[in-house]
Amino acid sequence: MKRIMLVCSSGSSTSLLVKRMQEAARKKGLADVEIFSTSQADAKNHYDSMDVLLLGPQVRYLYNELKKTLASKKLVLDIINSRDYGMMNGEAVLEQALKLMQQENK
Repeated sequence: MKRIMLVCSSGSSTSLLVKRMQEAARKKGLADVEIFSTSQADAKNHYDSMDVLLLGPQVRYLYNELKKTLASKKLVLDIINSRDYGMMNGEAVLEQALKLMQQENK
């Protein structure tokens, strides 16, 4: 199971994007992908069980701090492209996460 977590301030603004990503995963036949969103405060409770953590553009300021925090974990961190986020382009953000996982496994 591949697990992708989207993080924003409260977890609510990424929920629509999660739904779009889930639809894109279904269309691609990716049954082994779990995608969910959470708040920045709750994210730490999931670090050990995630493969990818994508930050919403509005919390991009957390990137450097999280990079240090997650250095010892097998968790890929990135920021969601602002345009894809604004357009709620679930397919593009799913592709971003999948590419990050492939790069990590090389």
